[in-house]
Amino acid sequence: QVQLVESGGGLVQAGGSLRVSCVASGRTFSSYSVGWFRQPPGKEREFVAAIQWSSANTNYADSVKGRFTISRDNAKTTVYLQMNSLKPEDTAVYYCAATPNFNLALLLRSTDYDYWGQGTQVTVSS
Repeated sequence: QVQLVESGGGLVQAGGSLRVSCVASGRTFSSYSVGWFRQPPGKEREFVAAIQWSSANTNYADSVKGRFTISRDNAKTTVYLQMNSLKPEDTAVYYCAATPNFNLALLLRSTDYDYWGQGTQVTVSS
């Protein structure tokens, strides 16, 4: 059974940076893809970024391109989301998710993922 545990959320001022982490366990993830989603207050969950574990290929939502970077550490089986130039509209609960599908172009909806973490709150103050 795949388990995902997020951490690293918190409160940051606009323009600041934050890194959230997702520790994965329970499987060999070389054939998996891991994505980050976020759910702002009162809104639907939305795609942020994804990474293919074996190749480290990545995909980003237009709203975060150039500001956020997704990466993975094989030894720690951890996926990171480095968030820079944060804006108040980035405020949300951030979730990581995993799927055995490796085609990042098809992994843009929450229903495309099979396993989810519990989420971590990121709040950006203006």
